[in-house]
Amino acid sequence: MFMRWLEYAIFLGIVLGLAHPVGLYLGRVCQGQPTFLDPLMGPVESALYRILGVRPKQEMSAGVYATCFLLFGLGCAIVLFLVLIFERLLPGGPANASLTTPMTTDLAVNTAVSFTTTTTWQAYAGENTLRYLAQVAGIAAQCFLASAAGLAVGFAFIRGVAREQCATVGNFWVDLVRSLLWVLIPLTLIGSLVLIWQGVPMNMAPYTPAHTLEGGIQTIAQGPVAALEFIKNLGTNGGGFFNANGAHPYANPTPFTNFLGMLAIAVLPASLMITFGHLARKPRAGWTLLIVMVALFVLGLAISDWAEAKPPTQLAGLHIVGPNMEGKEVRFGIGDSVLTAMVTSNGSTGSYNSMYDSFQPLGVLGPLVFMLLGEVVFGGLGAGVYSIVMAALVGVFLGGLMVGRTPEYLGKQLRSAEMRWIALYALMTPMVVLVLTSVAVATQAGQAGLVTNSGPRGFTEILFAYASSMANNGQTMAGLAVNNVFYNLTTVIAMLIGRYGLAALALALAGSFAAQRRVLTTAGTLPGDTPAFGALVFGTILLGGSLCFFAAVGLGPVVEFLRH
Repeated sequence: MFMRWLEYAIFLGIVLGLAHPVGLYLGRVCQGQPTFLDPLMGPVESALYRILGVRPKQEMSAGVYATCFLLFGLGCAIVLFLVLIFERLLPGGPANASLTTPMTTDLAVNTAVSFTTTTTWQAYAGENTLRYLAQVAGIAAQCFLASAAGLAVGFAFIRGVAREQCATVGNFWVDLVRSLLWVLIPLTLIGSLVLIWQGVPMNMAPYTPAHTLEGGIQTIAQGPVAALEFIKNLGTNGGGFFNANGAHPYANPTPFTNFLGMLAIAVLPASLMITFGHLARKPRAGWTLLIVMVALFVLGLAISDWAEAKPPTQLAGLHIVGPNMEGKEVRFGIGDSVLTAMVTSNGSTGSYNSMYDSFQPLGVLGPLVFMLLGEVVFGGLGAGVYSIVMAALVGVFLGGLMVGRTPEYLGKQLRSAEMRWIALYALMTPMVVLVLTSVAVATQAGQAGLVTNSGPRGFTEILFAYASSMANNGQTMAGLAVNNVFYNLTTVIAMLIGRYGLAALALALAGSFAAQRRVLTTAGTLPGDTPAFGALVFGTILLGGSLCFFAAVGLGPVVEFLRH
């Protein structure tokens, strides 16, 4: 236990230690200020603007920015859909005999939407479905583009909070290009080289037949794995080259690569909180929200670690002692498996390294609850910053009601217009997840996916699927058969609303804040950078999540836990 918690502490220490310098660097990228990469990336940036016809000095209103974000996502989804539909015509490996899963139209739609919304929900096994060129030119390319678009929206939201009496929040195309050139591409290049050094394949070789000790033949999948593995984590995309995702030894060969992948997921979203405080001229406000994130993370980590470290009750009669190692890789053990489960569910990444269907009920509870709460702990690249701020604004509103004042946050007032955006944002996830879960549970098409479990476990698998899709996470409990028309289309609804519906509301609020004049701080102003405010936000998140989801969670993992 000591060694596990020492690893958890080291992980959080590195994340918090890197948050300040990385956050300041992201602030410079966001504001177009000089950086050490300018001599290399500046000419490329200028060339891209000329090719794309972008006017970098021309900024956009929040509505125009949101429209560009939506149209860019739509265009990317169409291109990826075409790549997937016609991928069998692409040259290169693997051989057709290895591609045993057909790419149907509904699966292509689901996959295209999944990767262009950074959900990377995979209803297929990558090594049995996609050609190498489809993995690189289709899947990996969208991991770059979708994550850059998400980071761009995060930049725009921060500007909206920081500016006053301004009608614009930035230029989407400028933010997109700068996110790619100054953040994602350089870090991915370095990270991918480290993965290759650690043994992750990067080739176009045919699948390799291997003779096993039992005398059989096993086919070992190859491919350009390193091209996808680091950007899927850095861009908080998730997914994987292989069906086993991060549990596959080619995708995640050592505890070091696993730890590096978790840092890639958490550091940029955590650092954006420092960027937020820096640009809003309230550095302590950014740190306050980051500490709330860490506190929630530690709470979930403690629950899942306790659940998985206990001997499974199902094996009590067999006199087997030790933690629950079912569904976990021996090279990772309980510590790396639980840490990965919590980081990937909080970071909307979904690149799991263990099978959640083998977790204990309370072990599943942690990842499930954090996806239901939205991306309030680290979160997706860009989405994390506006998710936690939205939660904080709900707390500010409640605090304002207590003292009878117009609520304010960092000098911006929460009037009726702003509260409509905030309330709709807060209610969007429960409305979508609970409705879709109800439909799946109540219909034959939805129940048909329960091929492994029924009862509370089966209900949890369905709830988990829609929570994962809405949070643009992509993780699955694997006990639910989802490659069918019903789940391929209904999960698309959750993915689209989770990506574009929530982002549009956040940008609308950013535009409203940017147009306001910053009000003066008085003795009656609720400060947004104190421990008391952090406690208010922490309590608001837990209370709001309980009110929305307690009944649903109670029918799933809680009932299953009590039955054992």
